Amino acid sequence: MAGKITSLLAPALIALRVQSTKRTAALNEVARLLEGHTDVANYAGFYEELLARDRLDTTCLGNAIALPHARTEHVRQIVLAVGRSDAGIPFDANGEIVKLFFVLGTPKSKPGDYLAVVSALCKLLRDPADRATFLAAETPEAFIAALAAVEKKLGL
Repeated sequence: MAGKITSLLAPALIALRVQSTKRTAALNEVARLLEGHTDVANYAGFYEELLARDRLDTTCLGNAIALPHARTEHVRQIVLAVGRSDAGIPFDANGEIVKLFFVLGTPKSKPGDYLAVVSALCKLLRDPADRATFLAAETPEAFIAALAAVEKKLGL
């Protein structure tokens, strides 16, 4: 894995005010942050695989968090984009409301890296107080700083 979750992020990869109110539109809005990323070899292919994976089963983790992802040949290295919807978006058949989206693309050839990122995200998002901090961050930079503080606290 490339290191900490914060090493995968830049302010341009974080949308703190997702405008879409429907799941697929919100996925598109957040995934588009990765269009043109140097590690995305084929954005259209990546996005199609992201949607295909999302149709298979919910990527909702609970606690208002979703992890739409694709293990794909269309990314060279792990890529991550974050979206936040203050209002929340109905995300699955059970009506689960999601406020934080972590859109992840990982190379198919690196399943260990994929598992390491998912594991790290689950640890970072476990504590309700930490989630509240992520939901309250005013800027992408503040969001990254909040993630960095939790990574440090957890020794990640």
